[in-house]
Amino acid sequence: MRALLDTSVLIGELPPPDDVEAAISVISITELHFGVLVADDDDERARRTARLSVVEATFDPLPVSVEVARVWGQLAAAVARRGGNPRPRQVDLAIAATAQVEGVPLLTENIGDYQVIDDLVDLRRPFDQ
Repeated sequence: MRALLDTSVLIGELPPPDDVEAAISVISITELHFGVLVADDDDERARRTARLSVVEATFDPLPVSVEVARVWGQLAAAVARRGGNPRPRQVDLAIAATAQVEGVPLLTENIGDYQVIDDLVDLRRPFDQ
């Protein structure tokens, strides 16, 4: 099965299931770089840097294209229409939009981050698919 991995899967304890043809969004690379830069502890920063290096060597991230930007805006508008505030979840919405454009499920450990739009995005936990 083809799927897009959320950043939560990339930083999780377990790798994605073997039967998953995994892709990532360039937005996850942004989140991983941010995590390295804000780590206060040297050991934690080193651990995060190592993880980032593995991810960058493993994946060719999908870009934020015009089509992804269009769907991202649609998802943000849906959140707002449903009474939510899309601003704190912009990164999650960009990743969800990438999955939508690619026509693949989004594997995430944080289903709740997408709860308000769970009818618009094919969300799955990595080992529940």
